[in-house]
Amino acid sequence: MYHTGEKPFSCDRCPMRFTEKGTLVNHVRTHTGEKPYKCDVCKMRFTNKYHLVVHIRTHTGEKPYTCDRHRLYHSGEKPFSCDLCPKRFTEKGHLVAHVRTHTGEKPYKWDVCKMRFTHKCTLVAHMRTHTGEKPFKCDLCPMRFTEKSTLVAHIRTHTGERPFKCDVCKMRVTGKGSLVRHMRLHTGEKPYQCDGCDKRFSNISNLRGHEKCCT
Repeated sequence: MYHTGEKPFSCDRCPMRFTEKGTLVNHVRTHTGEKPYKCDVCKMRFTNKYHLVVHIRTHTGEKPYTCDRHRLYHSGEKPFSCDLCPKRFTEKGHLVAHVRTHTGEKPYKWDVCKMRFTHKCTLVAHMRTHTGEKPFKCDLCPMRFTEKSTLVAHIRTHTGERPFKCDVCKMRVTGKGSLVRHMRLHTGEKPYQCDGCDKRFSNISNLRGHEKCCT
């Protein structure tokens, strides 16, 4: 079957669209939390059958595929280079997203608050700050999160792992986002600006707190 690029199946809860109805059905489960597929070995549950099949291989040890992209990660080869800085990437999509940090392009817009984003996944995560939806749950405590990366960083607060280190003061943190926010203490960068008084902040939570009392 050949696809024309048309995506006639749209999600009622976010802007994402899909070429096939089955893909939409699987996506909707990320909103509802439904996990109809269960592993008979460890009882873990999954939103779609493919994820269950992949999970079962962790029990059987089966590794049916060899992946050129996976070999790139291990070899360290980065064939896609940025024309505007020395950075290189293993995937073309990562390069395309990176170039937007130079051009300032933000093609994804959320009509509710008019904010724009460089990545579609960032837009979808931002929408959850309006809806209150938190589909990613920690298995070790009751906390839930709007983004999977935030959940991964949170789990490290249980394990004690801190894989990201500041090159300036050698402080270690649990997630890449935490490292980015920490680095602003050294650089003085304040990327978040209040629309009411033009005051700037280093993180979005401080901006939100300020906006509540800004006249």
